[in-house]
Amino acid sequence: MKGIFSVLVENKAGVLSKTAGLFARRGFNIDSLAVGETDDRDISSMTIISTGDERIMEQIEKQLNKKIDVIKVRRFAENKCVTRELLMLKVTYTNVTRSDIMEICNITGAHIADLSPKSMVIELTAKTSKIDRFIKLMQPFGIIEMARTGALAVQRDSNE
Repeated sequence: MKGIFSVLVENKAGVLSKTAGLFARRGFNIDSLAVGETDDRDISSMTIISTGDERIMEQIEKQLNKKIDVIKVRRFAENKCVTRELLMLKVTYTNVTRSDIMEICNITGAHIADLSPKSMVIELTAKTSKIDRFIKLMQPFGIIEMARTGALAVQRDSNE
């Protein structure tokens, strides 16, 4: 089971380290982590994804709620939230392969962020599974470099 947690924390030094330390001490793995400032500069939002059974998910939620720097913890069901990751991938190309790469980008919704004579940087924002498939499609062309964010999650409208 996948646990998706949206955690509002005080935006100050050491909070991320303490949160990661909580997971490490308890033996919980962080599958994905994304952190950023909210519209209030004093508050950061963390999206943390972890895997385990229901007991582990409850334990994670309880432990997060105990932290002094934590303002609010919300646990999302996978079907009750929208999740996205960002991938930036640099791939080599030739005159022969360029059109194939661009066609894959058009089909998948990826965008060319930068183009140089021998390589291009491609940007894709999508669900984790789509990003995984896109990476597999690009591997035959020669991936030079890749950067990927953790997943971000926002709860769907509660009336749905």
